[in-house]
Amino acid sequence: MKTKNILFVLALSIGLFATSCNSSDENEGDTLAPLEGKWSIVKVGTNVNGAETLVDPPQNVSGCNHDFIDLKINNTLISGDYDSTVSPCVLTTVSGTYSKGDSKVTTVINGTTTTYDIVNLTLTELKLKNGNAISVYIR
Repeated sequence: MKTKNILFVLALSIGLFATSCNSSDENEGDTLAPLEGKWSIVKVGTNVNGAETLVDPPQNVSGCNHDFIDLKINNTLISGDYDSTVSPCVLTTVSGTYSKGDSKVTTVINGTTTTYDIVNLTLTELKLKNGNAISVYIR
């Protein structure tokens, strides 16, 4: 009986895996990864004529945690900035809102609305593009 149960679970798992790997064009751009969560910025750069150049973000202060965006499930956000101008690694945060649409995310912070294309969204990486500017975040 145990062997039959193990084989059933194994077959079910393989079936679920096979159906989740559907590469149909109608699913292009869809993702199961949630946008919500705390994302630390790790790279910034540009994309000019298809050539992407990414560097370490100058806004990340050496010796401090990375600047971040924390996207909440209720469509609010917190943007965190570490600065050592006055004291080492002082965190300043601002609140705002965001919304997600077809492969885009729009933020509103201090009355300024910005729309980004979602270039990549996985469980561990979020890559956003605004014009030629690129930002890469990790969880």
